[in-house]
Amino acid sequence: MAETIVAKRISPTFRTSFFFRMTIVMAFFVFGGFGLTYWQPMAVGTLERLPPVVHLHGIFYSLWIVLLVVQAFLVNVKNVPLHRSLGTFGIAIATGVIIIGALITILFGRFQSTNPPPDYYNLMYLGVVAVLCFGTLFFLAIRNVRKPDIHKRLILFATMSLLAPGINRFYMVPFGLDRLPLPAILGDVASMEMTSYVSSVTRW
Repeated sequence: MAETIVAKRISPTFRTSFFFRMTIVMAFFVFGGFGLTYWQPMAVGTLERLPPVVHLHGIFYSLWIVLLVVQAFLVNVKNVPLHRSLGTFGIAIATGVIIIGALITILFGRFQSTNPPPDYYNLMYLGVVAVLCFGTLFFLAIRNVRKPDIHKRLILFATMSLLAPGINRFYMVPFGLDRLPLPAILGDVASMEMTSYVSSVTRW
């Protein structure tokens, strides 16, 4: 009995969970994928000149992923008050992701429509669906903030909408591909997200 009490006292307070592990996987794909075309070239000084909005997009996107990992970690260590206090910051970051993502999609469509690149329509499709899915699911997550089981699932599903560009870079860069071999990848993700949301609402 005494040994059990001592073991409980010295055991770490952190307990990993499926959601925390998923945020780590998402961070790996985002920072690993964009590291090949953005962070690593920037570090060595070979990054081509880009419009300021692209850098803003990278900042907000990266902040969102970092915040996602931090928030999942705080829940795992049962620091819910700090987790909730960061919620307003999370709403601001997510709003920036939506606005800048929509702006980039609009600018890309406007300036590339006269002489569209080979993957123009696929990229436009991915951009539009990503912004709509993330915005919709994040809004639903905020509406269900008092229902943690639904809220955390919707946050993960919303972030899944942003993963395709990072994942694509893992095979496009090494193989030198100039177009997406799976143009409907994000549409499949969107369908899965909405199905999962309906299932979550029905269950809880």
